[in-house]
Amino acid sequence: VQLQASGGGSVQAGDSLRLSCAASGRTLDNYNMGWFRQAPGEDREFVATITSNGGMTYFGDSVKGRFTISSDNVKTLFLQMNSLKPEDTAVYYCAADHSYCSRYACLSNKDTYDYWGQGTLVTVSS
Repeated sequence: VQLQASGGGSVQAGDSLRLSCAASGRTLDNYNMGWFRQAPGEDREFVATITSNGGMTYFGDSVKGRFTISSDNVKTLFLQMNSLKPEDTAVYYCAADHSYCSRYACLSNKDTYDYWGQGTLVTVSS
């Protein structure tokens, strides 16, 4: 599957953005899907994940209550980001995992994912 993230931009603190991840090659119902982010000089950080059947979602502690993840289970993954903070500034990546994992421990690990999109930059100013 090929992934392409979009929807990033420059916003003010408190604003909202919705990121999209378009898939080609196969439909998303074959994959667990995740969002990660990477700020300059930092490791890639887990943001959110949704299991292949849409039954489970998990979020990183820093975004709980502000971000939601959803999928149309066909071609597009979404990340709705509300109440954005300057510390949310990063390049956001979508990723797909073809395993049978459904637990937070593996789905929050970037090494679990087999396919990655190219990233979209989100900049939040105070």
